[in-house]
Amino acid sequence: MTGPALRDLRALPKAHLHLHFTGSMRHATLLDLADEHGVRLPDSLREDWPPLLSAADEKGWFRFQRLYDLARSVLRTERDVRRLVTEAAEDEAAEGSGWLEIQVDPSGYGGRFGGITAFTDLVLDAARVASASTGVGIAVVIAANRTRHPLDARTLARLAVQYAGRGVVGFGLSNDERRGVIAEFAPAFAIAGRADLISVPHGGELRGPGSARACLDDLHADRLGHGIRSVEDPALLARIVDARTTLEVCPASNVSLGVYPTPADVPLRALADAGARVALGADDPLLFGSRLLDQYETARHVHGFSDADLAELARGSIEGSSAPSDVRKVLLEGVDAWLAS
Repeated sequence: MTGPALRDLRALPKAHLHLHFTGSMRHATLLDLADEHGVRLPDSLREDWPPLLSAADEKGWFRFQRLYDLARSVLRTERDVRRLVTEAAEDEAAEGSGWLEIQVDPSGYGGRFGGITAFTDLVLDAARVASASTGVGIAVVIAANRTRHPLDARTLARLAVQYAGRGVVGFGLSNDERRGVIAEFAPAFAIAGRADLISVPHGGELRGPGSARACLDDLHADRLGHGIRSVEDPALLARIVDARTTLEVCPASNVSLGVYPTPADVPLRALADAGARVALGADDPLLFGSRLLDQYETARHVHGFSDADLAELARGSIEGSSAPSDVRKVLLEGVDAWLAS
């Protein structure tokens, strides 16, 4: 005897708040552009994809970053950038996402596209076109690189401020959590905060709960990129729950980078049971081999989330987003309708 049919997770309206620019690229597109531009890719990005990764030590992170940089190097023309953004939006639409906040560090691309301002203009225009064609609302988070000098972060914060209200909604801090001193990036986040950009730094993954706390204390984080290991500090987790700070949890990333050995070890259930607002994210599908829908499938089949639990995850992603109120309303009503179906 079979049980009741499971609701289609593709039909569950959701927002995607943790997706990196190059990391959103389809694997087939990576291969197409590499061949077109004569970029030699290692086997781990061709026949052996997705690559076996680990960031348990600096050597592992270096390999991950090297593969990411190789993938980024295939983006050579305006057409390439527009293709990436359009396909990312199409993939989101196919998986039920009504809102996407894509994160990018323009300094990693500006040298090939006429500078960081010109590149930001291109990304925002590509996002507008892709949004119109797919129906997915798209906003941009400009992120600084914590392996670079904090003064570079201030430059990017000022860039983000230029586009506040014109497609850029937040300011982030990414790359290896074990590098840099979080407090030294506070002036950059203060610049962004004065323009009402949300603070969305990465923390609480590779370096544990201490980095999550520093992001809250020093950068006044509105959301935490990852934040998964806040579960190790009950007082910190209670603070996050009380403040309704959204945790952008990326289960596939956590396992691929060696934070947890298996999907079952990711403490997603513990966060949910504590009352944390969780927004599932795919992080870098190009390198981890799984997209947003896969994270919901993991929550259902590995962690035993009921449809009501999954609807709550979708609500968390929408409520934690910077989507306009009318978009939120439509998406939240869609979640209720999905659960009632």
